[in-house]
Amino acid sequence: MFPVENSETVPRMTILFDNRDWSALTLGERIRQIEVEGYLVLPNVIDPEEVARLKLETTALETTGVDYSEHQRGCPNLQFRGGRIAQLIANPPVAAFLRVLFGDDVILMSHVYARSEPGHPGISLHADGQPYGSQIFGYAGSCPFLVRVLYYLDDLTPEISPFRVVPHSHLSMHADANPYLRYESHPEEVAVTLKAGSAVLINHRVFHGNLPNVGDAPREMLALAYRPGWAGPVADVEEWDAAEVARLPESIQPFFGSRNKRGWDFAGGNKPANMASEAPGMNPSRWQRDY
Repeated sequence: MFPVENSETVPRMTILFDNRDWSALTLGERIRQIEVEGYLVLPNVIDPEEVARLKLETTALETTGVDYSEHQRGCPNLQFRGGRIAQLIANPPVAAFLRVLFGDDVILMSHVYARSEPGHPGISLHADGQPYGSQIFGYAGSCPFLVRVLYYLDDLTPEISPFRVVPHSHLSMHADANPYLRYESHPEEVAVTLKAGSAVLINHRVFHGNLPNVGDAPREMLALAYRPGWAGPVADVEEWDAAEVARLPESIQPFFGSRNKRGWDFAGGNKPANMASEAPGMNPSRWQRDY
């Protein structure tokens, strides 16, 4: 990491940029990074030709501006749009990592498009995970665990809305980490630059956002949210349309389990029958995995 101070790019702040070689991380280091730091970069998970094809499809999307700026625009509910945008749901390198992180039962919760145009003022530091639900995220934000995968279709530079995050903030029990709070900035936040075709994965409880776009080009992103099958919301959310799911390619359909599926046992006893004696997914040694 190294600091960058630039009065035009990040006024009145010195931002630490996390520009490590993300490709050098082992599988165990990737697991630790998302679990402990709260964010992870998976570089080059979309090749340049596929990025170009995706950008052709995003040009046809009808976008709307957000309440605080017309320069931050989005388009929700892309899961049934078809084409390359839909196929991204089962992107092999990311899907494989999510199955290691969560187990085999991985459920898609949302698929949206976002574009930060020149003049975008930046997204406040916030958490997407809100345990009682919220007007912005609905009850989908109440899932105990959820990872958002942010696919960048343009290079992230210091000038063009780089991702920013407060590492470890999802682990804090302090009132300052109440996930319903938002912050203009934080003295220990870091920013991330990367090449188009890379993805940032975030724990939905980590405080994150992006910096202003003071460059001369927009930054496009496709954001998909996934959760483990057991970790459903505290109240029901709208289910996937079964007819729409049936029309999807078979490679994508496994990610469309019930959005309300929950794995819980309220009446569970102290000594249930047939208890297991191993659980590799929570091995302390999982951070040492190299394959």
